[in-house]
Amino acid sequence: MKVKNTGRAAAAIALVTTLGLAGCASGDEPAGETGDQNGEASTTLTVWVDAERVDALQGAADAYAEKTGVEVDLVGKDTADIKDDFIQQVPTGEGPDIAMGAHDWLGELSTNGVVAPLEMGDSAGDYLDVAIDAATYDGNVYMLPYAVENIAVLRNTDLVSEQPADFDDMIAKGQAAGLDQPFVVEQGAEGNPYHLYPFQTAFGAPVFGSTDAGYDAADLQLGGEGGDAFATWLGEQGKNGTGVLNTDIDGDIAKQRFLEGEAAFWLTGPWNVSAATDAGLDVAIDSVPSPTGETASPFAGVKGFFLSSESENKVAASDFLVNYLGTEEAQLELFEAGNVLPALASAAETASSDEIIAGFAEVGAESVPMPAIPEMGSVWQFWGIAEAEVINGADPVERWSKLVTDVEGAIG
Repeated sequence: MKVKNTGRAAAAIALVTTLGLAGCASGDEPAGETGDQNGEASTTLTVWVDAERVDALQGAADAYAEKTGVEVDLVGKDTADIKDDFIQQVPTGEGPDIAMGAHDWLGELSTNGVVAPLEMGDSAGDYLDVAIDAATYDGNVYMLPYAVENIAVLRNTDLVSEQPADFDDMIAKGQAAGLDQPFVVEQGAEGNPYHLYPFQTAFGAPVFGSTDAGYDAADLQLGGEGGDAFATWLGEQGKNGTGVLNTDIDGDIAKQRFLEGEAAFWLTGPWNVSAATDAGLDVAIDSVPSPTGETASPFAGVKGFFLSSESENKVAASDFLVNYLGTEEAQLELFEAGNVLPALASAAETASSDEIIAGFAEVGAESVPMPAIPEMGSVWQFWGIAEAEVINGADPVERWSKLVTDVEGAIG
C-alpha cells in the first residue's frame, strides 16, 4: 500500500520520540501502550468505525502496523452509537484515539471538547474543496474526510431524453411526456428542508453567512428579500398553486412514483440509485434545476475521521489519518464499501469513471457543506414545519417571517 510522503519525516521523528519516551517510563505501562518481548514499548491505536467499513480499512491498518510497528485496533460499531459514545467516553480516557463520523457532528463534538485539530499541511489541497470546508470548524480542520454525499435529480431517460434547462423546463418536459406529476421530492407532514434547500439557495437565502473560519451563527440569512421570494415560490408550487410540491408525498411514495414511471424526475441522493437501476430504469444524474437562473446548491454531507482530544497517541493517530487513510488506495477501498464519492480528489476522479458517480460529483461541485454549528439545531427545529405550512396554503411571507423570528429567538 502506498503512503503519502507529505509530513512523513516529521511525523516519523515525532513518533519515534513518543515511543522512546514511553519505553523509558517505569512502573505501569502508559494507557494504550504494551510491552513487547524485548521490553520495548509499542503503541496501539484504537479506531472506532462503522461496522460495515472495518474490512475496507484493514489494508491501511495492516500497512501502518508493518511500517511503524504501531498496531491499529479497528473496532466496528453501530454508526448510530458512535457520536454519543465518543462524547461520553473521551473525557474518561476510555474512548478511542480516532472515531469515524459525519461532519455535522462537529459543532457538538467541539462544544464538548472531545476533538482535536488535525494538522494536514499541504495535503489539505489534495481534497475536494467542499470536503475541507465541511471538515473546518472555527478556522481549524478537525476531520480527515473520506466521502462526500449530496442530492441530485434522477431522470428517467426513457421518459425524458434531455436534461432540462431550469425548473419550469423540467415540469414542461415531464408534462410533454404525458405525466400528471413530472417531478417528485420527499416531503411529508413536517416538510423536508434538506431536499428543498437547493431551491432556497437559488433565491439567495442561505441559512447562514460564512467567513474564512466557516459558518457565522451571527449572520442568519434566512430572511430578507431572498427568503420572502423563496417562500412565495414555495406557496406557488404548493396546494393552492401548481401542486408540484405536496406534503402527502413522503420518501416511500416519491420512490414508488418514480420507479413505476409516474414521474420522470426524482430529487434524491445516491442511496436511492440502486432502487432505480434494479427496477430496470435507465437513469441520468442532473443538476438541481434552478427556478431563478441562479445556481441551486444542495447541502453536502461529508464523512470522515475525528482525532480524540484525549488521545495519548496524537502523533501516531495523526500520521495514520493523514498519510494512510488519506491515500487514494484507502479512499477507494472505502468507496467500494459504500459507493459514495471519495473526498480525496484523485480518488474522486478515479471513482467518476462510473457515470452515476460522475453525475453526483458534478452536482456536488455546486454543493455547500451542511452547517455543523450548534445553532443549526435551532433552524431544524422550526424550518420543516414552516415550509410544510406554506406548501399547504399558509401566507408565504407572513409564515416565513415567523420562521425567522422563531429561529432568532431560539439562537438568542
